[in-house]
Amino acid sequence: MATNFKPHLPIIDISPLLVKCDDPDMMDDTGVAEVVRKLDRACRDVGFFYVIGHGISESLMRKVKEMTHRFFELPYEEKLKIKITPAAGYRGYQKIGVNYTSGKQDFHEAIDCYREFKQGKYGETGKVLEGLNQWPDNSQEYKGLMDEYIKLCTDLSRNILRGISLALGGSPYEFEGEMVGDPFWVMRIIGYPGVNQENVIGCGAHTDYGLLTLINQDDDKTALQILSNGVYESTLHRVINNAPLYRVCIAFFYETNFDAMVEPLEIFKEKYPGDKRSQVPKRVVYGEHLVNKVQTTFANLLEYS
Repeated sequence: MATNFKPHLPIIDISPLLVKCDDPDMMDDTGVAEVVRKLDRACRDVGFFYVIGHGISESLMRKVKEMTHRFFELPYEEKLKIKITPAAGYRGYQKIGVNYTSGKQDFHEAIDCYREFKQGKYGETGKVLEGLNQWPDNSQEYKGLMDEYIKLCTDLSRNILRGISLALGGSPYEFEGEMVGDPFWVMRIIGYPGVNQENVIGCGAHTDYGLLTLINQDDDKTALQILSNGVYESTLHRVINNAPLYRVCIAFFYETNFDAMVEPLEIFKEKYPGDKRSQVPKRVVYGEHLVNKVQTTFANLLEYS
């Protein structure tokens, strides 16, 4: 499988899209049209791409990574003060080896965060994830920084998705409303120890199960490996940190509405009427799907200290 992993990804400057992001006629702009063409090609060929001209300052992105490194450098006992538990809504710190992918233990530690919401908002399904995100007691600066970063990532994701909506042949707002008018989000703040061994997998091969993922990672350490997939499908990828240095990755997952019924968009059914992927063998409610994934991943969560 490793021979098929793609070492190079397309680079897309989305600044023309951001300038026109609130204009319903944005596709008339030649700059936007070029961005949309590149998004379409990237989503078809690879499923991953680098984004520049995104409007989030380099200093903020660097600060997020620096403070994340500081957290993972804390003594284990300190990190364990915000341990992830079912009672905390599966929010908080998990030590190395707690996370499993396809039944195999991953070699990373992390802080898991979810959009915070009022008790009862999502009924019985949402109860599983009710709670506040956990941050180190001695670092309100980190919480404030991440709150700002999350807001910017949410806005950026919405605007990228507008470009992808155009690439699919719909309006810029095709995903908004019942599908993504009140988006949920998930964030995993991940630390990969440097091991310099090929057979140690930081995170096993998997596909993301949400809508759109933004990744802010250390620039000087190569670890993400991507396997090319089909048309607009979630792309198989894994993480192997071959460098001897510790690597951090802040993964922000922009999702549909928690209670959205997820199925192919009407524009996809119309554009690809003969494509079996435009059919709906089984409808899925996003929140139910997420909760199932979380509970399966952390089935043995209470067994460590």
